[in-house]
Amino acid sequence: MTRVLVVRLDSDGDVLLSGPAVRAVAAGADEVVALVGPRGRQAAGLLPGVDAVTVWRCAWVDGEPPPVTRADTLAVVDALAALRIDEAVVLTSFHQSPLPTALVLRLAGIPRITAASVDYPGSLLDVRLRPGDPVLDPTVDLPDDLPEAERAVAIAARAGYPLPAGDDGRLAVALDDEARAQAAALLAARDVTGDYVVLHPGASVPARAWSPHRAAEGVAALAAAGHRVVVTGAPGESDLTAAVAGRDGVDLGGRTGFGSLAAVLAGARAVVVGNTGPAHLASAVGVPVVSLFAPVVPPERWAPYGVRRILLGDQDAPCRGTRARTCPVPGHPCLDTVRGAHIVDAVATLVHGE
Repeated sequence: MTRVLVVRLDSDGDVLLSGPAVRAVAAGADEVVALVGPRGRQAAGLLPGVDAVTVWRCAWVDGEPPPVTRADTLAVVDALAALRIDEAVVLTSFHQSPLPTALVLRLAGIPRITAASVDYPGSLLDVRLRPGDPVLDPTVDLPDDLPEAERAVAIAARAGYPLPAGDDGRLAVALDDEARAQAAALLAARDVTGDYVVLHPGASVPARAWSPHRAAEGVAALAAAGHRVVVTGAPGESDLTAAVAGRDGVDLGGRTGFGSLAAVLAGARAVVVGNTGPAHLASAVGVPVVSLFAPVVPPERWAPYGVRRILLGDQDAPCRGTRARTCPVPGHPCLDTVRGAHIVDAVATLVHGE
């Protein structure tokens, strides 16, 4: 029996983008254990191919990192050793080094580790993929600006786990009957029975969020154009969603779990959202996305993947490529130049091809 650890220690969106790679590993392994950070636990629980989920708040990946201590590190090593893992596939973005993680995995006794690394790994990695390397399989290359989902698939393929025949490589989640029933009840209770558009105003990184007054303008403009607008948000965003929904939208902020949010998104004609987890959740349920994309990270890597999409926002703004978490430019011009009319036009194009 082959038990493979697939590692992605970031947020829900990053974990969703690793989904095709997880399916590739699952097609060739007996059991897949997902090792994720606490911000990615919800997404990991929805990924097809995942048999078990283990959570590690990794100090060199988490956005609000804990201190690195000997006791915590040894506790993680012991916990991973107890899983009796046969090999690990470490998935990282281009700006992350997998080597500190590989060291922990090696100390846990994992005998085979695959990752992409620019830096010399010594004996930390058994299989290494790096940009510009000649590869035996020309389909397993790692060019610059590869979408994150494809990067993860390339790493899995180099480990010996290609996507199986018939798998289109798109994002996917498994929704259970309970999540669907919860979503249906929430919508019915607010008399949302026909077509609707979802607007999700929040973002895990503030620099990637549309300002609340602009989001409220978007809701009003969509409603004036004849759309029923459902506003969604995490439990901590209920004040935001209430303000954004106003009198024109249906406020579901804080009322959905991750699974029921996926079900709400799955019923939408289109989703308007920033570069945050629900954008990738919308992609995973196959819904067109109007992406309010702040260029602090490259859209080539993190734009909604595998669905019809329209990107809005100034991709040449001064914040481009900074990976800033808080907008470094007064007035947030990359997104706040997007107005309600732009949203209406983008939704019309996605829904009607106008």
